Amino acid sequence: MPRVGLEVVDVRDLVDLRLRAMTSPHAPGQRFLAAGEFVRMADMARILLEGLGPQGSSVPTRRIPDFAVRLADRFTDPTLREITPVPGRRNRHSTENARRLPGWQPRPARETVLDRARSLIAHRAV
Repeated sequence: MPRVGLEVVDVRDLVDLRLRAMTSPHAPGQRFLAAGEFVRMADMARILLEGLGPQGSSVPTRRIPDFAVRLADRFTDPTLREITPVPGRRNRHSTENARRLPGWQPRPARETVLDRARSLIAHRAV
């Protein structure tokens, strides 16, 4: 896995934020960014290994060196290069405006990662 990560947000929290924004008298004309905790892929792998028990035993944990990610980027579709994550980069987005809506709080990343994995396991094709 590359040394990258992302801000994990649960779809349930997106829906919750949207509903709060639609019903709040303070929301008209405002923009609300729903972003959660930043989690590196290595940390997601650790969460899955620890949280899924035997079902998480096949989660990959080997890291790809940064130079290999950059090298692979040279041979991919040029239109994809713009969205290739930068190894080591940590995005930071403010959700301050969304958190001003009474009651909105994104779930912890660990909960989101595990719930999504359990959902995928439960719905995988037999």
